[in-house]
Amino acid sequence: MSAGSSKIAIYGAIGANIAIAISKFVASFFTGSSAMLSEGIHSLVDSGNGLLILYGVKQSEKPADARHPFGRSKELYFWSLIVAILVFSVGGGMSFYEGVEHLKHPAPITDPTWNYWVLGLSLVFEGISFTLAFREFNKTRGDAGFWPTLRRSKDPSVFAILLEDMAALIGLVLALAGVYFGHAFNNPYFDGGASICIGVLLVSVAVFLIYKTKGLLVGEGVDDETLDSLEAIARQQRGVEQVRRPLTMYMGPHDVVLALDVEFHDHLSAVEVENEVDKLQDAIRDKHPEFKRIFIEAKGLAGKQRATGPQPPVSPQI
Repeated sequence: MSAGSSKIAIYGAIGANIAIAISKFVASFFTGSSAMLSEGIHSLVDSGNGLLILYGVKQSEKPADARHPFGRSKELYFWSLIVAILVFSVGGGMSFYEGVEHLKHPAPITDPTWNYWVLGLSLVFEGISFTLAFREFNKTRGDAGFWPTLRRSKDPSVFAILLEDMAALIGLVLALAGVYFGHAFNNPYFDGGASICIGVLLVSVAVFLIYKTKGLLVGEGVDDETLDSLEAIARQQRGVEQVRRPLTMYMGPHDVVLALDVEFHDHLSAVEVENEVDKLQDAIRDKHPEFKRIFIEAKGLAGKQRATGPQPPVSPQI
């Protein structure tokens, strides 16, 4: 999936959240609903988060230079971590605080009409935004289940937006329930309770995002299935006798570094080993194009090094 296609979901989320945030704040001002105020804060935070992720995507696309020889793909992970912290502190924290304050100082909702209109429109716009994000998410899903694909995804511009949209839709349902039951039973505690539930929801999403981006920032590698595939490709090359477990690290969603230690049989000459190394690089790139930089250390079976890595970095394919 290209970066341009993933930006569609980001732009959709930003536009929807800005419009929704304004309408929610207006409704909260006229009705005094705590849950509506929490939802307004949530949408405002989501708008800022979309801008930060969009900034991270643009920064990560900058080419390598002398000070950043591996490029700046990890910028996307850094800004995604900032987004997760904002969701946790501003979105979750403020919603929880507003809910507690509303329980301590309850104020009945006099006319919920504003809330119903805003929440209904918000559900429509958030549904459109979620559909765009889910469509981009499905492009990398294949036949795998939703949650396994979400856990495996390395692209915050997709999974962060998707999770935020999911949380937004669930939060809207909670806010709608709080307003409805609070007005129906003339009990403002339903409204405050809904606000607390929204806060807990946002904190849960933030914790998951922090967990995901932390692993990617500190140097997470590919899954076992991909490692097994790399080993199998290496063992298929002529003269290969032993292959050590590959070392990998995600630099970005579609930018992975590979270090491979291969031992060839001694009957191969240095030129033959060099040719086999080139063929191995080509075979890896054909099946796993995400490996933009491949470093191979080739040795003879007796331990004498025949061709040393790292090999020249593979140029990113655009």
